[in-house]
Amino acid sequence: MALLSSLAPTSVAVAKPRGERSADLGDRALREGASGPDVKELQRLLTRAGLKVDDDGRFGPSTSAAVKRFQRATKLEASGVVGRKTVAALRGATDVEAAVHLTTGGYNGTGRRRARVARSLGDRIPVRRGMSGQDIRVLQDFLRRAGQDVRIDGEFGTSTWRAVRAFEAANALPVDGMVDAGDIDVLRGQADAGTNAPAAETPVALAPGDQAQLGPDGLAIAPANAPEPVKQIIAAGNRIAKMPYIYGGGHGKWEDRGYDCSGSVSYALHGAGLLEQSMPSGGFTNWGAAGPGQWVTIYANSGHMYMVVAGLRFDTSGAKQTGSRWQTEQRPTNGYSVRHPEGL
Repeated sequence: MALLSSLAPTSVAVAKPRGERSADLGDRALREGASGPDVKELQRLLTRAGLKVDDDGRFGPSTSAAVKRFQRATKLEASGVVGRKTVAALRGATDVEAAVHLTTGGYNGTGRRRARVARSLGDRIPVRRGMSGQDIRVLQDFLRRAGQDVRIDGEFGTSTWRAVRAFEAANALPVDGMVDAGDIDVLRGQADAGTNAPAAETPVALAPGDQAQLGPDGLAIAPANAPEPVKQIIAAGNRIAKMPYIYGGGHGKWEDRGYDCSGSVSYALHGAGLLEQSMPSGGFTNWGAAGPGQWVTIYANSGHMYMVVAGLRFDTSGAKQTGSRWQTEQRPTNGYSVRHPEGL
C-alpha cells in the first residue's frame, strides 16, 4: 500500500515549453508576424474601438495598420508595436462600464468603483450622443477646426451628432454619428496639420486645353496637353475609380478588391511609375515637393488624403456621393499638408 501511495498522482507545476506563445494580452510585446490567443484578444479590442479587423489570431498588415490608427488616436507613438502602454490604453478606452458616466474617480456611496475621468479625446472609445465631458469639448474643437459648425459645450447633443456625421461623410468614414478610433485618427490628423491652406497653396489654374473632363460614366478624360505621367495617373485612377472603399485596401497588393484613400492615390501614382510601394496617408505629408503642383496636387494628413489631377479631385469620399472617386467639385483644404510630385 505504501508503494501504491507513493505512486499516486500529485499536482506538479509544469513550466511552459520554451517558445510557447503567451496566452495573455500584455505578457509580451506584439508586432507584425506574431500569432496566438493574445493577438486574437488584441484584435477584439481593436474592433471594439471601431477598427474592424479579423480576429484570426494572426498579426498581419491589417492588424498593424489598425494598431497604428489607435495609437495615433490616443496620442501614443504610432509604432505598430503593442506594448503595455498600448494594451492599457485599449483596455481603458474600450471599458464599456467605465465609459458610461464621467465622475471624479474613486468609489461612490454604494462601494462601487466610479468611472475614471475622460480628459482627452480617446480616453474612452467610442463616444456617442448623450455623453458629456472634457473629451467631448476636445471633439467639438477638432470638429470646428475641420470646418464643422458646432458649439463647444462638452455635451454630445444633436448638433454635435450632426457635425460628426457630416465630418464622417466628408472623409469617407462610416456615417454612424459615433466617434470611434478611426474618426479620432482623422480628426487629430486634420487638427495637427493646421488651418485652411492659403490661396497660394491651391492648385495652379489650368488653361482651357489643360483641364481634365469628367465623362458621363464617372471616369476622367485626360487633357491632350497633359504630360504623359499625368495621363498615366488618370488611366490608373480610372481603373479603380468605381471600386469599393475597403480600409487597408491597396496596401498588401496592388490589384485588390477595393482601396482606401491612401491606397487609391498610391495606386494611381504607381500607375505612372511615381511610387514603388503604397504608403499610408501620413506618409504623403512629406512626400514629393512642398506646395501645389502645376498638374497634380496632393492633400494629406495622418488620417485622410486625396489629390487633384488636371483640375479633377480624386477622392474616396466622392465615391460615396456619386459612385466614382473622380469629382469636379473641390473640397475645403483645412488640416491638410499640400504636396506634389516632382516636376508635375
